[in-house]
Amino acid sequence: MLDEQLASLQRIPQIELDCRLAQRHAPVIRFDAREPFHPAAVGYTVFRADAPSPSFPRDIKLRAGSAVAIEYAIWWDWDIQHLYELEHIWVYVDRAGELVDAEASWHGRYHQMRDEDGRLPTQDGRLALHSEPGKHAFAPSSAWLLQRKAKTLASCGARAGAMGLHVTPLFNGIIRNDNPQYNRLVHSFLERRQFEPSYLFSQCFDLRRAAFVPWRDLFEWIPARVSAWLGELRATIPPDERRVLRIAHRGASAYAAENSLAAIVAAAELGADMVEIDIRTTADDVPIVTHDSSLKRMHGVDADVSDLTMDELCRLTASGRPVISFDEAVDRCRELQLGLYLDIKRLTVAAARSLFAALDERQYLKYTIFGSFRPDYLAEIKAARPDTKTSILFGAVHIDPVKLAGAIKADYVHPCWEHRAEQPHKLLTPAWIQRVREAKLGIVCWHEERPAEIAALMALGVDAICSDKPELLLRACK
Repeated sequence: MLDEQLASLQRIPQIELDCRLAQRHAPVIRFDAREPFHPAAVGYTVFRADAPSPSFPRDIKLRAGSAVAIEYAIWWDWDIQHLYELEHIWVYVDRAGELVDAEASWHGRYHQMRDEDGRLPTQDGRLALHSEPGKHAFAPSSAWLLQRKAKTLASCGARAGAMGLHVTPLFNGIIRNDNPQYNRLVHSFLERRQFEPSYLFSQCFDLRRAAFVPWRDLFEWIPARVSAWLGELRATIPPDERRVLRIAHRGASAYAAENSLAAIVAAAELGADMVEIDIRTTADDVPIVTHDSSLKRMHGVDADVSDLTMDELCRLTASGRPVISFDEAVDRCRELQLGLYLDIKRLTVAAARSLFAALDERQYLKYTIFGSFRPDYLAEIKAARPDTKTSILFGAVHIDPVKLAGAIKADYVHPCWEHRAEQPHKLLTPAWIQRVREAKLGIVCWHEERPAEIAALMALGVDAICSDKPELLLRACK
């Protein structure tokens, strides 16, 4: 089906003049020797006057001396971190058909494609660019790519597949990522394809080898392509083989003080994907990271968090382990490429605004799940920001998880039964799981440190497991 779907693109009628022009000037792309993914299709647009790009947030303006600009919207099925990949190259050509300038996309932005000496890189008169291993951003030489080597190695290695199904603003409301299983399927597929780039760009790919169609036709084709891939993954990766998110409970709290920066760092070192941290609000509406309402257990201070300002908290805990702000936590998680699973204990409206401001400023909302035992909190969060992922926590065995989640439009259900049964995985019956899956809900599980129980949960195909010892989740996957 996937092959036939791609072949169908090449049967689309085209304007012959524009097609010939786009193919004549199609760039050559140099890939890493170990690159597993190559372009499948190209949507081209020919500009003979200044106009907005139909596929990228920018205006196309003809350069002095150029008669035509050609936009190549290049489709890969896969980036090493996600399903859906669209990169862009813009070629400017004069009346004699000579290349005069070029630009290309680079992690959501775009740059002129001239090397360190100010020259356009060419091969046989056509633009020749380097593509970042796994990620496919374009550069005029390997020098740009080597500057990002550490990030790229992480993306192609431990972070392979971590972004799941990627939906850009171009396809908001058209491609839907409303089922947590989509992300797990993509993560499972791509994690098996992680690789270590060689930085030897010996694979030379002529873009003419891809299917060439006008952009509008590619745009209309892409949603069905994404859907077809999700169907293929669902059919070929059984539930017990799907990648489970590893969530470090209060950080790696078995090895460092819970909800501390040290616990967050330890979580990253032990292979966690996300950290679960508890959120409370100070008297002056600052969101902070702490579990208890009182400072007594963790800080030896006989006072409640909600009665103190942030300055007072800092002063009272200065001699011991300081309470950390949410801003500090998200900065450290961003630095370590860890997702956030927030357990909201107490949140005022003003503190919620601060939470979202911090996440928006760092573009980290897409790596965050809001969880709570308080359905009212999650309902308000979802109403204010429908793009937020939420998870409802509950301890009652006999509660209806689908009705509970449905009432507040939650994305995940999180049964917290660890203290209520010797083998809590047995409470997740086939009928229970089926109802949850039919409602397109994800399943997050309690913090668990028993290897046999972790293995049993993974065999059920849950989406995420919390643990004080996140390395146990890593071992269970092997």
